[in-house]
Amino acid sequence: MSEQLKFIVEQLNREPFKKSFNLITFDSQEPMQLLQILNDVLAEIDPKQAIDIREELPEQTTKRMITLLGMLKYKPPGSLSEASSFRQGLVMGSKPVVHHILFWLLQKLPELKKRAYLARFLVKLEVPTDFLQDDVIADTYHQYEELVEGFKTYHKDCEQLKSSGFSTAEIRRDITAMEEEKEQLIKRVERLRKRVESVSNHQRMLELTRQLRVEKEREEALAQQKQEQKNQLFQAEQRLQRAQLQLKDLNQAAADAKPESVMKRLEEEIKFNSYMVMDKLPKEVQSKRVAVQYLQKVASEPAMGQAELAQLEDKIREANIQINQLIEKRMMRNDPMDDKLSLFRQQASIISRKKEARAEELQEAREELGTLERELHMKSSQARGQDGAQFIRGDEFKRYVAKMRSKNVGYKKKKQELDSLKGEYGVLQRTEEILKQRHDAGLQQLQSVEAQKGISGYSNTQEELERVSAIKSELDEMKGRTLDDMSEMVKKLNSVIVEKKSALAPLIKELRPLRQQCQELTQEYEEKKGQYDTCAAGLESNRSKLEQVLHTHTHTPTHTHTHTQPLLLLRLKYTHTPTQSFHSTLHYIHTYTHTHTHTHAAQAEWPGSSQTRGVGLLK
Repeated sequence: MSEQLKFIVEQLNREPFKKSFNLITFDSQEPMQLLQILNDVLAEIDPKQAIDIREELPEQTTKRMITLLGMLKYKPPGSLSEASSFRQGLVMGSKPVVHHILFWLLQKLPELKKRAYLARFLVKLEVPTDFLQDDVIADTYHQYEELVEGFKTYHKDCEQLKSSGFSTAEIRRDITAMEEEKEQLIKRVERLRKRVESVSNHQRMLELTRQLRVEKEREEALAQQKQEQKNQLFQAEQRLQRAQLQLKDLNQAAADAKPESVMKRLEEEIKFNSYMVMDKLPKEVQSKRVAVQYLQKVASEPAMGQAELAQLEDKIREANIQINQLIEKRMMRNDPMDDKLSLFRQQASIISRKKEARAEELQEAREELGTLERELHMKSSQARGQDGAQFIRGDEFKRYVAKMRSKNVGYKKKKQELDSLKGEYGVLQRTEEILKQRHDAGLQQLQSVEAQKGISGYSNTQEELERVSAIKSELDEMKGRTLDDMSEMVKKLNSVIVEKKSALAPLIKELRPLRQQCQELTQEYEEKKGQYDTCAAGLESNRSKLEQVLHTHTHTPTHTHTHTQPLLLLRLKYTHTPTQSFHSTLHYIHTYTHTHTHTHAAQAEWPGSSQTRGVGLLK
């Protein structure tokens, strides 16, 4: 009721009433004032009702209002459906009666204005039948009816012209532009004519060009006729194929079918065809006609500029906003009766959509079956011309058909589930949008309240705290999972270590004596190495002494060659035989120094030649 009063007050405060009411002042109006407001609204619909009700009897006022409301097809609410109670409430200026009438009138004000205007000419005068016996009165009444019908036609044409979007100014501009173009074309034709007249044999050329144009037009007409005949031939072939398929189906049905199954199938086809003819196809035709009308209207309208498109977009945006507001108001009312009705309406719409979807599926299936049958017919005709072609046998084909039927049943179930899920998704999406709008409105209201209370940003701080707490809980949960993973990993590592220890135990047992043996060998090696180092150091010192002695002897001026060869042999001997005694070598050097002044025969004390001696020393 409050929404109804709010709407009435808003409409009365606008044009053309320009009242200054609010809910309190309007609700506190006296019955006479309410009736005067109602009369003002009726006067806006029908100017003849512009009367001060204080200068009129209450019965006359009531009768005049009831007559006009009846002409406007007003229906009282259920509680005031009785004529006496409604009339009494209108005479007394009852608030429920007057408020309901005002709400109904203000909702449909432009439509009611048009209806009241048409009623002045379309509501026929009641003439008694006795008066119609007179010929003059009958002719006059007949002329009156013809004028009424003519008014209907003219009014319909006028509305169509108004809705077509044409204006006289635009038509005048188009006519002016066309006249200018006509003048330009006339001037151009005159110029061309003068130019052609200057050419010799121009009449002959004009005749030839005229014949050429006629022949081209004839050629185009023949090409169009040929295309039409091709289309007709194609359509005739298609009809022939369909007739052949139908004949084949009928022969097969008559060969292996019972009368009951044939009758059942025919009844199903009749039901489907009746549904298509009576319900589905008229709706589709009507929707196509409406679409064609819209397209014709758009095509007939002049080209729209950016400003007009912006205006249309603004209107569409305002209409969407009003629709959303009405939906929100409807949802805020939460009338249980409306909820039940909306539930039933939703179920009925879902059922109708499912029915239409099934009909479309059946139509598509039939079309697909027809195409497949045509393809089968073509393939079979092609296969008959080939040798050794194999066909599917009857039992195999029946099994294949049964398999396809089972798959089709599953497909239909899945399709039905998918359609229901799509419907639920649409409802949920719309609910989500409405809830988002409510949420945004609530946030705006909350922010305004916070600003009034001086605690702006409190809700944002609360949301931030909740978000931080949620993040902390997630991190704690992640830490717990990490600790569990680490403990599990430690258990796995311990088990792996135990397995490795058990696998390495026999190897360790074998390694222990080897390690002890290695230590013993290492100790022995260290001892031997020490002995070797001392021996090598002694030999190195002896070698340095021998080199000094050799150096002193090799610098004598005589027999340089004879000194050099034994020296090399000595160095080779010392280098390759480090274990001989130092005294034997020293003895050899002493003997050599005493005999180096003698002849080369003194070298005979070395067995063999010099090369043999060198080899012997090396050995």
